[in-house]
Amino acid sequence: MDTKNIKLQIPDYVFEVSKLLNDRGFKAFLVGGSVRDIIMFRKPKDYDVGTSANPEEILDIFPKAISTGAKFGSIIVLVQDKSGESHAVDVTTFRIEEKYINSRWPSVVKFTSDIEEDLSRRDFTMNAIAIDLSKIDKEGDILLDPFKGQKDIKNRLIRAVGVAKERFTEDALRALRACRFASVLGFELDGETKEAIKEVLTMIDNLSAERVRDEFLKILYDSPKPSVGLKLMKETGIMKIWIPELLEGVGVDQPIYHRYDVFEHTMRTVDIAEDSVKLAALFHDIAKPRTKKGKHFYGHDVKGAKMTKEIMERLRFSKKEIDRVERLVRWHMFYFPYDEEDYKKGKKKMRRRKHVGEWGDAAIRRFVRNVGGSESIDDLFKLRIADASSNPDNIFDNKEIELLQKRIGNVFKKDMALKVEDLDIDGNDLKNIGMKPGPGMGEILRDLLEVVIEDPVLNDKKKLLDIVKEKYLS
Repeated sequence: MDTKNIKLQIPDYVFEVSKLLNDRGFKAFLVGGSVRDIIMFRKPKDYDVGTSANPEEILDIFPKAISTGAKFGSIIVLVQDKSGESHAVDVTTFRIEEKYINSRWPSVVKFTSDIEEDLSRRDFTMNAIAIDLSKIDKEGDILLDPFKGQKDIKNRLIRAVGVAKERFTEDALRALRACRFASVLGFELDGETKEAIKEVLTMIDNLSAERVRDEFLKILYDSPKPSVGLKLMKETGIMKIWIPELLEGVGVDQPIYHRYDVFEHTMRTVDIAEDSVKLAALFHDIAKPRTKKGKHFYGHDVKGAKMTKEIMERLRFSKKEIDRVERLVRWHMFYFPYDEEDYKKGKKKMRRRKHVGEWGDAAIRRFVRNVGGSESIDDLFKLRIADASSNPDNIFDNKEIELLQKRIGNVFKKDMALKVEDLDIDGNDLKNIGMKPGPGMGEILRDLLEVVIEDPVLNDKKKLLDIVKEKYLS
C-alpha cells in the first residue's frame, strides 16, 4: 500500500498530534484497529497513537487531556481539526503487560521505548501493525508489521499474535472478539486460534455478562451476516456457555412450511432482519424445541417470551430493552383474520382474500398496547416479514400486514389511550375527590384504562371522575 493512499485516509488532527510529539523528540505511530481499517480501505471509527513519551510527558505536551487511564499509559488528548472541531485521540505510551488478573487486567504494566514490544502484546496480527507518522512525507516504507498482519488481512484470516492460548489467557474476551472480527470483516479463524478458544472456555465462563453482551451486540449490529459470528460461537463452545438455549434448535425439524431446522432458520432470520428487531429475530423461535408436539409448536410464542427474558437478564440487558424484545417475541405469531372468496379472472377461477372485521377497535387497541405501544408496531411487522422472508417455503401473505396496518391507522385517528399515563386523569385527581393514596388507586386507574380502551370517548376527566364516583365512592 503506497504512502499517498495511507496519508489521504488519516485526518489532519492526527498528524498534528504526531507533530507535537515528534517536535519534542518522541516517536509517534498510528496503531490498532485504525491501521487495519486503513489497509482495508474502511473508515476508522477512532484513531489511537502509540508513543515513546510517558504519561507525564504526554500531559505536558497536551494540557487539554483526560488522564484517568494514565496508570496504564493511556491519555485521551483533545485536539481541533482545521475547521475548529474538537476530536479525541487516544495517545498511549508503548508498553508491555504481564501477569493478568481475572483474565483481563494486567497486574504489571511496564513502559517501553520499543514499538515492537508494544505490538507484541496485541490480540491479533491484523491489529498489530503500526504506521510511522513521522515518515509520512518521506521515502521508504512507513508500515511496521512484525507479525505479518498485512498478509493475514490479504488472506482474510484472524490469527492471534504469538501463541494463541497465551493471548486468550491474558484476556478471555479476545476469544469472543475473534468471532466478532470474523463476522464483521468476513474473515476466517486461523486453525490454531480457533482451537485455542476451546481451551479457555472456563475463563470465558467467568467473564462479566456486560462484556460478553457488548461483544455479542457488535456481532449482531456490525456484521453484514451475524450468523457467521453466531455459528463460530456455536463451533467454539462459547454459545453453550452463554446462550445454550439456541443450541436446542439444532436438528429440530419444522415439518410444516419450513425448509430448515430451528437453528438454521433462526440464523437466516437474524441475517435479513433490520437492526431494530435483530434481538427479537434471534429469540423469536427459542422455545420451539421445548414446545414441539408432532408437527406443531404450540405456545412457543408465550414460552419463548419467558425464555427471552431469562436470557436477556443473564446478559444484563436493561429492563426497558428486555420488555421491548420480550413483547415482540410474545406477539410475533399474531393472526389478523381475513376471509377468502372466489372470483373469475378471464377463464381462471381465483381466490381473493379480504378482511372480515373480527377485530373491532377495542381489539386493535389491546393488540397495540400488548405489543408495547404504537412505537413497537412497526418493529413487530419487521419481525414478521424477516421471519417469513428467511424461509423460501413459507406461504406468508403480506396482505395480512397491509390490512392490519390499515385498521391500526384508522383506529389511531381516534383518541388512543394505551397506558395509564394516557388517561385524562391521574392520582391527584382521585385524591381531590376523596380517595386515599395506595395500591387501590393504581387498580382503579387500570380499570379506567380498560373502560377507555373499549370506548375512547370516555377519556375525559369529568366522565372518568363520574365513573369513579359511581363505581367506587357510592
